[in-house]
Amino acid sequence: MPQMTPAAGTDAGAAAGGVGGDLFAANLKGSLLAVASSAFIGISFIVKKKGLRRAGAAGSRAGVGGYGYLLEPLWWVGMVTMLVGEIANFIAYMFAPAVLVAPLGALSIIVSAVLAHFTLNEKLQRVGVLGCVLCIVGSTVIILHAPQERTPSSVDEIWHLAIQPAFLCYAGLAVAVSLFLMIYCAPRYGQMNIVVYVGICSVIGSLTVMSIKAVGIAIKLTIEGINQVAYFQTWLFAAVSVACLVIQLVYLNKALDTFNTAVVSPIYYAMFTTLTILASAIMFKDWSGQSASKIASEICGFLTVLAGTVVLHSTREPDQTLSSDLYTSLPPKIYWHIQGNGDIGKQKEDDSLSCDIVTILRQDYFV
Repeated sequence: MPQMTPAAGTDAGAAAGGVGGDLFAANLKGSLLAVASSAFIGISFIVKKKGLRRAGAAGSRAGVGGYGYLLEPLWWVGMVTMLVGEIANFIAYMFAPAVLVAPLGALSIIVSAVLAHFTLNEKLQRVGVLGCVLCIVGSTVIILHAPQERTPSSVDEIWHLAIQPAFLCYAGLAVAVSLFLMIYCAPRYGQMNIVVYVGICSVIGSLTVMSIKAVGIAIKLTIEGINQVAYFQTWLFAAVSVACLVIQLVYLNKALDTFNTAVVSPIYYAMFTTLTILASAIMFKDWSGQSASKIASEICGFLTVLAGTVVLHSTREPDQTLSSDLYTSLPPKIYWHIQGNGDIGKQKEDDSLSCDIVTILRQDYFV
């Protein structure tokens, strides 16, 4: 049996160390890009929210099907800011696995929470600082224990990962759930239940990340001299990315316009990140070859971030904009029926009744 010389062993160890160092450097690049992306996206939430408020004051709100926000310059500023963040996020997926990049999106919640406190009058209580700290600690744990992913050598290899039975089952289920939420639930419950709009964004978003990662790897390989443009799979992944992004944009606008940013951000983060990690683990097998302790550390880091988002959300005041809008059109003269002890009486018109001193009782029936 041939014996390995000390020099050969040293060369092999150096090669392994070089590969490990390259993978660590790639993860570091992905982490920094993900952090920058979170900052831009967090800012965009606030700018877009202000734009949606302006557009809603001038016409139909996005939450009830209006598209007046498309004419609002401030909304477009928010869109450009979000685009910059998404581009940074897109590039991050070229270097690092989704298990690392997706959870770092929690940092955008910290940015949006702090800015909303000062610009949207959505107050952040002192305990919210604890939520911010938990998000930062959890993100750090995830970065330190993230898997070092091997980049596929071609889009064709990614395509074979995408058509494996396990991921096809996930993708089919995701499409079916999204269609059910869009066709049946959104028209009936979208204005009352935040899970409908955010659920659509999250489920579709997990497919967006997988397709964007495939496109990003194709671009990276092409730049390195391995042309991937000739593969039809590259264009298919690109088409899926665009379609999913458009759907996400429409329903994220509806969610932001209908519900408080303090509610939308953490719920969207929790659902989107959980589904993205699941989809990536199925398709790219991110945890393959990792020890149980590292996987447990990553899960604990994600749960810590999730706990931080919950704490951050629980300390925020509810948005009063919607409720106040419901009563702005009430005239100063009203009629009402009050039912009590089986007797129904009709209050006569009161000329002295002012709209700013009306007391609304849940037992009243207005006509």
